[in-house]
Amino acid sequence: MTDRLQLFESLRLWSRDGLSAMSGTLPHFLQEPDDAYIVKSNPIKLRCRARPALQIFFKCNGDWVHQNQHTSLEHTELGTGLKIREVMINVSRQQVEDFHGPEDYWCLCVAWSHLGTSKSRKATVRIAYLRKNFEQEPQGMEVPINGMIVLHCRPPDGVPAAEVEWLKNEELVSSIEDINIDTRADHNLIINEARLSDSGNYTCLASNIVARRRSATATVIVFVNGGWSSWTDWSECNVHCGRGVQKRTRTCTNPAPLNGGAFCEGMSVQKSTCTSPCPVDGGWAKWTMWSVCSSECERQRTRECTDPEPKHGGRLCDGAALDMDNCTGDLCIQDRKLLHDVKVPQADMDSNNDVALYSGLAAGVVTVVVLVIAVTLYRRNQSEYGVDVIDSSALTGGFQSFSFKSARQGNPLLMNSSMQPDLTVSRTYTGPICFPDSMEKELIPEPALFDPLPDLKVKVHSSFMVSLGVSERAEYHAKAPSQTFPRGVVQEMGGGGGTLGGRGKSQLAPVQPALLSSMTTGKRPLRTSGVFGHGGGRLVVPNAGVSLLVPHGAIEEDTTWELYMSITQQDSSALSDEGQEILLSPEVTYGPPGLTLSCPVALTIAHCADVSSEDWNIKLKRQTQDNSWEEVMTVEEESTACYCLLDTQCCHLLVERPGCYALVGEALTQEAGKRLRLAAFGNMEPNFLNYSIRVYCVNDTPHAFQEVVSVERGRGGRLLEEPKTLLFRANSFSLQVSIQDIPQFLWSIKPFTTCQEFSFSQVWCSSQSPLQCAFSLERYSPAANQLSCKISVRQVKGHEQILQVYTTIAESEKDTVPFFTQSDCTISSQTGSRAFKIPLSIRQRICATFDTANAKGKDWQLLAQKLHIDRNLGYFARQTSPSAVILSLWEAQHQERGDLDSLASALEEIGKVQSKHSTSVDTLDCIKDFSFSLQRVAKPCK
Repeated sequence: MTDRLQLFESLRLWSRDGLSAMSGTLPHFLQEPDDAYIVKSNPIKLRCRARPALQIFFKCNGDWVHQNQHTSLEHTELGTGLKIREVMINVSRQQVEDFHGPEDYWCLCVAWSHLGTSKSRKATVRIAYLRKNFEQEPQGMEVPINGMIVLHCRPPDGVPAAEVEWLKNEELVSSIEDINIDTRADHNLIINEARLSDSGNYTCLASNIVARRRSATATVIVFVNGGWSSWTDWSECNVHCGRGVQKRTRTCTNPAPLNGGAFCEGMSVQKSTCTSPCPVDGGWAKWTMWSVCSSECERQRTRECTDPEPKHGGRLCDGAALDMDNCTGDLCIQDRKLLHDVKVPQADMDSNNDVALYSGLAAGVVTVVVLVIAVTLYRRNQSEYGVDVIDSSALTGGFQSFSFKSARQGNPLLMNSSMQPDLTVSRTYTGPICFPDSMEKELIPEPALFDPLPDLKVKVHSSFMVSLGVSERAEYHAKAPSQTFPRGVVQEMGGGGGTLGGRGKSQLAPVQPALLSSMTTGKRPLRTSGVFGHGGGRLVVPNAGVSLLVPHGAIEEDTTWELYMSITQQDSSALSDEGQEILLSPEVTYGPPGLTLSCPVALTIAHCADVSSEDWNIKLKRQTQDNSWEEVMTVEEESTACYCLLDTQCCHLLVERPGCYALVGEALTQEAGKRLRLAAFGNMEPNFLNYSIRVYCVNDTPHAFQEVVSVERGRGGRLLEEPKTLLFRANSFSLQVSIQDIPQFLWSIKPFTTCQEFSFSQVWCSSQSPLQCAFSLERYSPAANQLSCKISVRQVKGHEQILQVYTTIAESEKDTVPFFTQSDCTISSQTGSRAFKIPLSIRQRICATFDTANAKGKDWQLLAQKLHIDRNLGYFARQTSPSAVILSLWEAQHQERGDLDSLASALEEIGKVQSKHSTSVDTLDCIKDFSFSLQRVAKPCK
């Protein structure tokens, strides 16, 4: 009983003391509600715990939560005896979605005690989500080694905000393990110094409590730009006597380009002139005085090989340096005998040796004569009608005689040996076969050959139509090819046999002068002119692949100039004396000489070099006032005096000085090649039985082919097949032209002409004058009016082209359909805005935008890069408006196509690049407007 009373007393005292304590304390929250996120449709719980608390209720969005929705727990703290109350409520997704207020759904707790009430913090309840699309995905990039890599990533919008991680090749990237990597800067991945190992596929990974999203993969390539190794030592001079060339090389291996890095800029081969001392053969000086007569009755005298002394490998002097003579006329007595008698045995022995020597020489001569006679008789007995390959270099002198030889078995290029010989033909055939000049002699007056005929039209069995428009008289010059051979090819001088068996000795024989020497005088260059002012314009030599672009503003306001442009057709003097250079383009002159311009003009010249490999050393040369030629630049080198953009068929030059320019090339290896254009023409001969087919091989430039067109125009010839291109290598092998598959029962061909050959030097050095082969076919009956055959043009151990001929033979001049047609190519000049592809207003605003420097450098450099004109930027840097010069070069490069879409695409790419950097919004909008305006050829941005 006592124990129970004590217990009640303790409870009474605790209750009194506890109420007293509670009466002086406001509720204190031990746990306040936390912000929560509803994932999918799962409700969340909000909790509150306070002491001392008689009661706790939730209030959400300003409204009290019903008591039935509360879950309460209560207990007494042992140490203080204070009452602790914990309350929980559930919040569903529907409740949050149904709430429409100025802020998020929120709840707080209100706790009561005897002293008063306390409020907890507001807890927001939001519906969690993560959108699918990234606001910014990382973009692939190429960076040089040791450069900085910055991959930007802005994760999708989500609640709560997504956390970002980076994956490289599906492995997590950690900035803790690699101090070179920083992933803390606003979700971006930064690699301070790029290494080769940093190349890979990078992915931005964004995740929150709802989902995980992956960005598109960005490929990062760390490249290494090539660097030159040290120069090798200079090679030995390539000649043993006189002026030659020595070279040294370097390789792009320090380091080698890797992962698409740029190849080294500059030349891999450097050449320098050198002089090797020529050998000096020794020469005898004068004899010394005779010595005193000795006891043996002899005297001596000497001479030295010092006039001159042999030097640099020269030969020593021939003969004896010591001369002995008897002092007394062989009367001196020695051992009681005359000295003459003592020396008789030796003299007899010398006489016997001389007799044997002369006898042997006579026997050898007789043997050689007998062999020559035997071979001659054998060849006469064995000779039959036949043909062999003819070297046309033997025919360049005019009419030559050729002996018939036996046809060789198994040679498809030769005439069919099964054909019966024409016994009406004599043992020799004389006639003009191949001509290295521009045309054959014809029995018509010279003016009639050159006067232009009315422009007519033809329909041939081909898709090709030749457009002809010449504003003035076409004139030509027959030129003998110079003695020029590619590097590494040695000229072999020998007899000029024209047969296949003698090819090894005759391929590089000197070429004789052309037949039509009368054509070499009185020649005028092809010339065009136009008057230009401040608006600029374009000047074109029709059908010649030559044009001049004068930019807007190049000529001062209120000033006009009459500009002209001409093509020289005389023998070229632009080649060096070393004999290894050939002319790759026509010599083009623009003027007048006193022309003053404020910016460079763009001069376009067609060339015939195969520039797909680095086997050429191509130079630009300019003629000086004294008619000599100076080197302006090498195409591969950088220069601030001139800019050269070499395309596959044309060379676009930015020049500031009027004058005469030409491209010359030196073959560095035997793989160097130039393009030849092949064309076949034909017409009936006056007797209406013979049909003449002429095959031309000219440099693949419009101007060179225009010469052929003009010649055939005067002859009334027809184009038999679409012209084709043949790559001719600098390997010293000749060019063979053969006619095959002739209908044997309808047509016959004269002997000696089934296969003809040009020597290497004729083809390689031909520039101004076209090479021509003629085939004369005779039909058996006038009723045969169809001709079909194949013409094979091939370089020995090289490429081959086939010209397939299908033609109908006309019986009269009225039936002959020329192949020429009039076209608008006769327009030689355009001035003002009509001459340009880019509208002037857009051009001016592009220049104003890109010529301005920004924090990242010069914008015009990016413009040059996107237009693929990113070499030799130092030339543009010194211009007043680099962008204007770049656009002028683009205009010259695209004058045929006028592809404004490519320029618009380049500007669009520039806009994307600039948007990643700190470029102003106005500039970006302007660039986008440029692209849009070019696509629609409308007004520029404002």
